[in-house]
Amino acid sequence: MRIGQGYDVHRLVPNRKLILAGIEVEHCYGLLGHSDADVLTHAIMDALLGAAALGDIGMHFPDSEAKYAGISSMVLLSEVILLIQSKGYSLVNVDSTIVAQKPKLSSYLSDMRYNLSRYLGVPIDCINLKATTEESLGFTGKEEGIAAHAVVLLKSL
Repeated sequence: MRIGQGYDVHRLVPNRKLILAGIEVEHCYGLLGHSDADVLTHAIMDALLGAAALGDIGMHFPDSEAKYAGISSMVLLSEVILLIQSKGYSLVNVDSTIVAQKPKLSSYLSDMRYNLSRYLGVPIDCINLKATTEESLGFTGKEEGIAAHAVVLLKSL
C-alpha cells in the first residue's frame, strides 16, 4: 500500500469557465491556468503521482508545452492512471477537499464523484469529496482563488 498527498491552487479570474473534476460549475469567475485549471483534478493527480514516487504534474505536463494549453485535466488524469498502472499500482480510494468561499459546491459534488469514478476506473464509493470555506479568511476566503487537497491510497497489482 502507498499513500499520496496532493495540493493545488489557482487564481479566480473573469472570462474563464470554472471546471472542477471535469464538471463546469456555474460561477461568474473561472480558474486561471495553462490547462483548464481544474484545481481538484490537479490535486488528485499530484497525490497519485506522489504515491507512486513519480514526481508531480508539472514534471509530466509542463506549462511550457503548447500541447497542454487549454487541455482538459480529465485527459491528463487518464494519462496519470496509465502511468500508475504501468508501475504496478491500482487506486484504492481518494479523499479530497475543495476550499472555496464561493460558489457553493454541494449540489455539484455527486456529479464530480461520478465523473472522477469513470476516469479513475474505480467505484463511486471509493471517492469522497468535501467542500469547505475558510470563513472569509485568506486568499480563498477573499475569493481570490480556489484550493484543493487530496489523499489517495494505492495498492500493488
